[in-house]
Amino acid sequence: MEPRFETIEEKKLVGKRLRMSLSANRTVELWRSFMPRRKEIENAGSALLYSMQIYDPAYFTRFSPATEFEKWAAIEVRDFDHVPEGMETITLPAGLYAVFLHKGPAGEGARTFQYIFGTWLPGSGYELDQRPHFELLGEKYKNDSPDSEEEIWIPVKALRA
Repeated sequence: MEPRFETIEEKKLVGKRLRMSLSANRTVELWRSFMPRRKEIENAGSALLYSMQIYDPAYFTRFSPATEFEKWAAIEVRDFDHVPEGMETITLPAGLYAVFLHKGPAGEGARTFQYIFGTWLPGSGYELDQRPHFELLGEKYKNDSPDSEEEIWIPVKALRA
Protein backbone atom coordinates (compact mmCIF):
# COMPACT_ATOMS: atom_id res chain seq x y z
CA MET A 1 0.00 0.00 0.00
CA GLU A 2 1.86 3.04 -1.26
CA PRO A 3 0.61 6.55 -0.52
CA ARG A 4 0.12 9.45 -2.85
CA PHE A 5 1.55 12.76 -1.69
CA GLU A 6 -0.43 15.98 -1.57
CA THR A 7 0.43 19.46 -0.41
CA ILE A 8 -2.65 21.21 0.89
CA GLU A 9 -3.37 24.87 1.41
CA GLU A 10 -4.59 26.09 4.78
CA LYS A 11 -8.19 24.98 5.45
CA LYS A 12 -10.84 26.38 7.78
CA LEU A 13 -12.88 23.76 9.64
CA VAL A 14 -15.94 23.96 11.91
CA GLY A 15 -17.00 21.13 14.14
CA LYS A 16 -16.86 19.58 17.57
CA ARG A 17 -13.96 18.13 19.54
CA LEU A 18 -13.29 15.85 22.49
CA ARG A 19 -10.19 14.71 24.37
CA MET A 20 -9.77 10.95 24.35
CA SER A 21 -7.26 8.13 24.17
CA LEU A 22 -7.23 4.88 22.23
CA SER A 23 -8.06 2.98 25.43
CA ALA A 24 -10.87 5.41 26.34
CA ASN A 25 -12.12 6.03 22.82
CA ARG A 26 -15.00 8.52 22.56
CA THR A 27 -15.19 8.67 18.75
CA VAL A 28 -18.77 7.37 18.59
CA GLU A 29 -19.87 9.95 21.18
CA LEU A 30 -18.18 12.74 19.22
CA TRP A 31 -19.76 11.84 15.88
CA ARG A 32 -23.19 11.24 17.43
CA SER A 33 -23.08 14.80 18.78
CA PHE A 34 -21.85 16.29 15.48
CA MET A 35 -23.76 14.51 12.69
CA PRO A 36 -27.31 15.62 13.61
CA ARG A 37 -26.10 19.24 13.64
CA ARG A 38 -23.77 19.37 10.63
CA LYS A 39 -26.46 20.91 8.39
CA GLU A 40 -26.45 23.97 10.71
CA ILE A 41 -23.08 24.92 9.22
CA GLU A 42 -24.23 27.25 6.45
CA ASN A 43 -21.00 27.98 4.61
CA ALA A 44 -19.68 24.48 4.00
CA GLY A 45 -16.95 24.22 1.38
CA SER A 46 -17.75 20.58 0.55
CA ALA A 47 -19.68 17.57 1.83
CA LEU A 48 -16.50 15.78 2.98
CA LEU A 49 -16.27 14.98 6.67
CA TYR A 50 -12.98 15.42 8.54
CA SER A 51 -12.13 13.05 11.39
CA MET A 52 -9.08 14.86 12.72
CA GLN A 53 -6.59 14.08 15.47
CA ILE A 54 -4.21 16.55 17.12
CA TYR A 55 -1.39 14.85 18.99
CA ASP A 56 1.07 16.33 21.48
CA PRO A 57 4.68 16.38 20.16
CA ALA A 58 5.78 13.35 22.24
CA TYR A 59 2.69 11.23 21.44
CA PHE A 60 4.42 8.88 19.00
CA THR A 61 7.83 8.74 20.71
CA ARG A 62 6.36 7.67 24.05
CA PHE A 63 3.27 5.94 22.74
CA SER A 64 0.72 4.48 25.14
CA PRO A 65 -2.92 3.58 24.40
CA ALA A 66 -3.83 5.68 27.46
CA THR A 67 -2.20 8.90 26.17
CA GLU A 68 -4.84 11.48 25.34
CA PHE A 69 -5.19 13.45 22.13
CA GLU A 70 -7.78 15.83 20.71
CA LYS A 71 -10.23 14.46 18.13
CA TRP A 72 -12.45 16.56 15.88
CA ALA A 73 -15.54 15.83 13.80
CA ALA A 74 -15.67 18.69 11.30
CA ILE A 75 -16.32 20.00 7.82
CA GLU A 76 -14.47 22.56 5.73
CA VAL A 77 -15.97 26.04 5.48
CA ARG A 78 -15.28 29.09 3.33
CA ASP A 79 -15.02 31.38 6.37
CA PHE A 80 -15.77 31.54 10.09
CA ASP A 81 -18.66 34.04 9.73
CA HIS A 82 -21.44 31.59 10.72
CA VAL A 83 -20.39 29.18 13.47
CA PRO A 84 -23.31 27.36 15.11
CA GLU A 85 -23.58 27.63 18.87
CA GLY A 86 -21.73 24.80 20.59
CA MET A 87 -19.33 24.29 17.67
CA GLU A 88 -15.76 25.48 17.33
CA THR A 89 -13.35 26.58 14.62
CA ILE A 90 -9.89 25.37 13.78
CA THR A 91 -7.47 26.19 10.99
CA LEU A 92 -5.72 23.21 9.43
CA PRO A 93 -2.22 24.41 8.46
CA ALA A 94 -0.88 24.01 4.94
CA GLY A 95 1.65 21.27 4.33
CA LEU A 96 2.64 17.95 2.82
CA TYR A 97 0.63 14.79 3.51
CA ALA A 98 1.07 11.11 2.68
CA VAL A 99 -2.42 9.90 1.75
CA PHE A 100 -3.37 6.25 2.20
CA LEU A 101 -6.61 4.58 1.10
CA HIS A 102 -8.19 2.35 3.73
CA LYS A 103 -10.69 -0.12 2.26
CA GLY A 104 -12.96 -2.10 4.53
CA PRO A 105 -14.73 -1.59 7.83
CA ALA A 106 -13.62 1.34 9.98
CA GLY A 107 -13.12 -1.19 12.78
CA GLU A 108 -10.24 -2.72 10.79
CA GLY A 109 -8.44 0.62 10.48
CA ALA A 110 -5.90 -0.34 13.15
CA ARG A 111 -4.30 -2.72 10.67
CA THR A 112 -3.82 0.10 8.15
CA PHE A 113 -2.39 2.42 10.82
CA GLN A 114 0.01 -0.33 11.98
CA TYR A 115 1.28 -0.64 8.42
CA ILE A 116 1.67 3.15 8.03
CA PHE A 117 3.56 3.72 11.29
CA GLY A 118 5.29 0.34 11.67
CA THR A 119 6.29 -0.50 8.09
CA TRP A 120 5.91 2.39 5.66
CA LEU A 121 7.08 5.39 7.70
CA PRO A 122 10.38 3.94 9.04
CA GLY A 123 11.64 3.18 5.51
CA SER A 124 9.99 6.03 3.64
CA GLY A 125 12.55 8.85 3.82
CA TYR A 126 9.92 10.93 5.64
CA GLU A 127 9.16 11.72 9.25
CA LEU A 128 5.99 12.92 10.94
CA ASP A 129 5.37 16.65 10.86
CA GLN A 130 3.73 18.28 13.91
CA ARG A 131 0.40 19.06 12.26
CA PRO A 132 -3.02 17.44 12.56
CA HIS A 133 -3.65 13.96 11.17
CA PHE A 134 -7.05 13.35 9.59
CA GLU A 135 -9.28 10.97 7.71
CA LEU A 136 -11.49 12.21 4.89
CA LEU A 137 -14.88 10.52 4.84
CA GLY A 138 -16.58 10.94 1.49
CA GLU A 139 -19.35 9.25 -0.48
CA LYS A 140 -17.62 5.84 -0.33
CA TYR A 141 -17.37 5.89 3.48
CA LYS A 142 -19.86 3.39 4.95
CA ASN A 143 -18.56 3.00 8.54
CA ASP A 144 -18.35 -0.75 9.22
CA SER A 145 -19.24 -2.00 5.75
CA PRO A 146 -16.65 -4.19 3.99
CA ASP A 147 -17.17 -1.87 0.96
CA SER A 148 -16.25 1.27 2.89
CA GLU A 149 -13.38 3.54 1.79
CA GLU A 150 -11.70 6.45 3.54
CA GLU A 151 -8.51 8.42 3.03
CA ILE A 152 -5.96 8.61 5.83
CA TRP A 153 -3.88 11.80 5.69
CA ILE A 154 -0.57 11.68 7.58
CA PRO A 155 1.44 14.94 7.90
CA VAL A 156 5.03 14.34 6.77
CA LYS A 157 8.26 16.15 5.95
CA ALA A 158 11.40 14.86 4.29
CA LEU A 159 14.06 13.48 6.62
CA ARG A 160 17.00 15.79 7.06
CA ALA A 161 20.21 14.37 5.67
